[in-house]
Amino acid sequence: MTPDDTGTAASVKTRIEYLEELGDELVRRGFRVRINVPRGQAPSLHVMNPDASVLTENILAERGADGWWYWWSWAERIAATGDMPGAADRIARVLSAD
Repeated sequence: MTPDDTGTAASVKTRIEYLEELGDELVRRGFRVRINVPRGQAPSLHVMNPDASVLTENILAERGADGWWYWWSWAERIAATGDMPGAADRIARVLSAD
């Protein structure tokens, strides 16, 4: 684990737990996922539509003043981590091949 911006490793673990939970839901919906933990950077969830491999995205879990949120890689909120099914719905729509 690497420290987050507050210098604590515990927050990194929490990020990974949120991303794993979202990843499990997206796998149930047919997506391929993997957790990326680059040295010195925040962990992310790489999500790919197996029916259209160009449809991929890296999702982040970040804590703000108003709680934990899932974020797109382009710094837009997806949904609060408390609404994991809603986040999975949005991601599935964006990465849909339809």
